Amino acid sequence: MAGVIELLAAQPFWFWGGLAVALLAIEAATGTGWLLWPSASAGAVALLALVLDPGWTGQAVFFAVLTLVTTFGARRYFPRGGAAAYGDINDTSTRLVGQAARTVDAFHKGEGRIALDGKEWAAHLEGGGSLAAGAEVEVIGVRGSILEVRRRG
Repeated sequence: MAGVIELLAAQPFWFWGGLAVALLAIEAATGTGWLLWPSASAGAVALLALVLDPGWTGQAVFFAVLTLVTTFGARRYFPRGGAAAYGDINDTSTRLVGQAARTVDAFHKGEGRIALDGKEWAAHLEGGGSLAAGAEVEVIGVRGSILEVRRRG
């Protein structure tokens, strides 16, 4: 163990490179997005240690500052939910918006059920009111497990 510590003290590039790889492996396994930037920062510190060797204190400070800047910068300029705004293919409820459906039974006081994509859904009629069974509606939103619909035509 003492030999490893001596090697890392003499060659900080390998410490920071190993940390970068370990953090990246954990990120790949978990997919959280939180360890990507510290991993990149550790890689940058490895290169800094190889070229300039500012000492362990300088490397640690550079790693801490770079990790904070890249993590907060990424959260600001690359928000995680950005792709969902265009529709997540795994979120079936958002794909239903804009589709036409038919009422299964008559709606009373704005509440009823519709058939869409081979499934039956609870639905709420925009503006309330009644609808006959078999009426055509359009899905305009999703509220939990209830689809918001409006009369079509």
